[in-house]
Amino acid sequence: MENDDIKNMEQSILEAAEKLFLDKGFSMTSTTEIAREAGCNQALVHYYYRTKDKLFEAIFERKFRKFVEPFLNTIQSDLPFEKHLIYLIESHFDLIKENPKVPFLLFNELWINPSRLEPLRMKLALEHQAYFEKLDKELQKEIKKGNYRNISIIDLMMTIFSLNVTLFLAGQILQEMTKMDEDTYNAFLLHRKKENVLIVLNSLQA
Repeated sequence: MENDDIKNMEQSILEAAEKLFLDKGFSMTSTTEIAREAGCNQALVHYYYRTKDKLFEAIFERKFRKFVEPFLNTIQSDLPFEKHLIYLIESHFDLIKENPKVPFLLFNELWINPSRLEPLRMKLALEHQAYFEKLDKELQKEIKKGNYRNISIIDLMMTIFSLNVTLFLAGQILQEMTKMDEDTYNAFLLHRKKENVLIVLNSLQA
């Protein structure tokens, strides 16, 4: 195989596996299905990625990083804290909206196999500790000014995370129960994004 062909096949396998893992989860996806979706034989899947588990780990880490990315980006020092917070909430919301199947994959796999989280936690802690420390300092300044009640950065992040994620975990059920068409559902999501911002900001009031 030429180098370009190798890269294209490797990428095709990765994309096929990602689609199937998102649709069916890790345990319900076989390397045979991945090969069929990628348009290659099963031997090539094992050649490039050795095992289904290693293939999943590559996708899982990338998706997990993407999922928490808005929480880990460098704080925008030119924005006041509240505006940065709004940016954080909305960016996280938009990211999940673009990848609505990712929460199901992450939560399901971490529930079944929590050991997957430890290597990610170590990497993320080392890479982004400075961000959380800086964000926490900005929060503490606002608390000392009397602008916000006394709240930890962990509690604040969990409020944002849970509000945004829960909506998409329940989104399909909501659509089925209410018989919303796509336009109505998208309008509802836009409303909920604004509502989530208001809920978080109101929860901080002293």
